[in-house]
Amino acid sequence: MRTQVAIIGAGPSGLLLGQLLHKAGIDAVIIERQSGDYVLGRIRAGVLEQVTTDLLDEVGVGQRMHKEGMVHGGFDMLFKGERHRIDMNRLTGGKNVMVYGQTEVTRDLMDARQAAGLVTIYEAGNVSVHDFNTKRPRVTYEKDGQTHEIECEFIAGCDGFHGVCRASVPEGAITEYEKVYPFGWLGVLAETPPVHHELIYVNSTRGFALCSQRSSTRSRYYLQVPLTDKVEAWSDDAFWNELRLRLDAGGREKLVTGPSIEKSIAPLRSFVAEPMRFGRMFLAGDAAHIVPPTGAKGLNLAASDVKYLSGALIEFYADKSEAGIDSYSGRCLRRIWRAERFSWWFTSLMHHFPENGPIGQKLQDAELDYIVNSEAGARSVAENYVGLPLDFGD
Repeated sequence: MRTQVAIIGAGPSGLLLGQLLHKAGIDAVIIERQSGDYVLGRIRAGVLEQVTTDLLDEVGVGQRMHKEGMVHGGFDMLFKGERHRIDMNRLTGGKNVMVYGQTEVTRDLMDARQAAGLVTIYEAGNVSVHDFNTKRPRVTYEKDGQTHEIECEFIAGCDGFHGVCRASVPEGAITEYEKVYPFGWLGVLAETPPVHHELIYVNSTRGFALCSQRSSTRSRYYLQVPLTDKVEAWSDDAFWNELRLRLDAGGREKLVTGPSIEKSIAPLRSFVAEPMRFGRMFLAGDAAHIVPPTGAKGLNLAASDVKYLSGALIEFYADKSEAGIDSYSGRCLRRIWRAERFSWWFTSLMHHFPENGPIGQKLQDAELDYIVNSEAGARSVAENYVGLPLDFGD
């Protein structure tokens, strides 16, 4: 098989890249090691920045998002038992975020790709990338007992943190930066109405909590827990009881509980790999960077990577110019490090760090007090939360 671009990974970043290239008339094949049902079964974040919603509209898959998604113009920060609203809409000149689950984004992109008759190869085993430092890269994989090869001109590594693309880069050609946090998020999805119409970020001496939602009837809640905790040790009743202890009186009164339909513990890390281009292979999304979920940046950073990459490839084929390809890594990394900084800062601000002692909690309280009582402090949080524009600082 021959194609112009081989995309490794059929998550939202790979699918979005495929749609952007298809719209520009560039042929791309997507190779995914899991089944389509498995990809759709991943429970992930659901806060979309304007950049991401604009991209989904650009490729023609935004209709259901606008119909079913929830526009949020602010969020609450709860500390010392009191709630304070960050009015993002006012502080950023009218910008908002969209709450729409990553699973739904993936479904919309999958449906669009299928409707267009584009090639996606699921359940591809032993995927390998070859010759990406030449002008004739190749991808091999196994399926139905046979080995297959795809000849291409570029490879896009949208295959996640544990994917084959970054792992195939020669030793010494890449630098990795990583911070692993000493706690995880215990998440519960429940068919219950949300405790609040917007998100609530909770700083508590018992640990961080987040009250989120996927719809007016489906809630998503998180608790900070030690990495040593096992999800099996947390009954639904234990989860709801602990969440009540971290909420304020108003939250406890409005909290509706019920059986969980999904429960998991996710570790938190900050991770960046530099550079993101290796000859004719590019990394995008989780293959190149991970952020703590506190700032809701993971999917949005992947979307901006894909926008930069699609633009670079379109420029290459339309204008025979390699300028966008040459600047891809540096341009992405500028935006990535800004988001990494915000996610690290927000995580450090909202979570409980017992090793920091009482002074650590006092310093967090003082910074939170500054943020909610300072126009400049609140605006900085709001500006970063809604997402910096793609051309910020260019």
